[in-house]
Amino acid sequence: MTHVGSLTRAQLGECLAGPGIHLRTGRFTTLLRSPIASVADGIHRLYGDYPLSSGFADFHLDLVRPATLRRWLRPQVTLLYDRRSMFKPLPLDQAFPMFEWGLNWCVSSRANRYLIIHAAVVEKNGRAVILPAPPGSGKSTLCAALVGRGGWRLLSDELALLRLEEGVLHPLPRPISLKNASIAVIRDYVPGSVMSRAVTDTAKGTVAHMRAPADSVARAGESALPAWVVFPRFEAGSAATAEPVARADTFMQLAQNCFNYSLLGAEGFTALAGLVERSRGYRFRYSKLDDALAFFDSLP
Repeated sequence: MTHVGSLTRAQLGECLAGPGIHLRTGRFTTLLRSPIASVADGIHRLYGDYPLSSGFADFHLDLVRPATLRRWLRPQVTLLYDRRSMFKPLPLDQAFPMFEWGLNWCVSSRANRYLIIHAAVVEKNGRAVILPAPPGSGKSTLCAALVGRGGWRLLSDELALLRLEEGVLHPLPRPISLKNASIAVIRDYVPGSVMSRAVTDTAKGTVAHMRAPADSVARAGESALPAWVVFPRFEAGSAATAEPVARADTFMQLAQNCFNYSLLGAEGFTALAGLVERSRGYRFRYSKLDDALAFFDSLP
């Protein structure tokens, strides 16, 4: 099977500007088209290990420059889903982050054969940790450290996909979204990490994406059993502490972080209840990544 890395940057740019590429990420295939150079740069830098397919695509995305007078003064980018504009245009410099955000939207709003939780997921020895957390809690920083130095496999940085029938977690390994100070933190903590160009002045501040480990991408077909739910919170200067969370509270907090819990009705309730029944919940506070990695290695 052909991978993105088999194409030169020039060949990739020509494909994206022409018929597009069928980019395979976990269980999903996206037909992506764009003539914008920064999109090709980001795909070439971060998606080299990902397979390319042909034929059916779950999602059809185009990133284009809107044909308005603003294109001469303040160039913008628009994301089209099935050739329709679903979002407000953003500054052209944000084209690659917009692709990442748009693909998250596609999965979280369309893949309802899964219970979808806003959470990072990592796995070791077949058992997975789910890390639900609001923005600013240090979730992605912690996720990048765990897969970059902790020996954990990346299942996802943003979306936990729980298969309704089997109760297993399906991987969606994609670049890890880092923001503001965490970009420099991970550059220092994970030597050799590959990142996209930092983009400033987005709605989330400065953002950069870290390339997913090649092993995690290669094992995108291997599911994992949920074993722990850890609610992380970074607090500067704090010691690492872990407090057990009762199953009822774990259930309620997970439900609040689900994209489609209400939509799925009884199926969603049953799937989430099964996940909580099989998992131990913790509320985890940390300030040092070394301490955090030691805690995750000690999980019973």
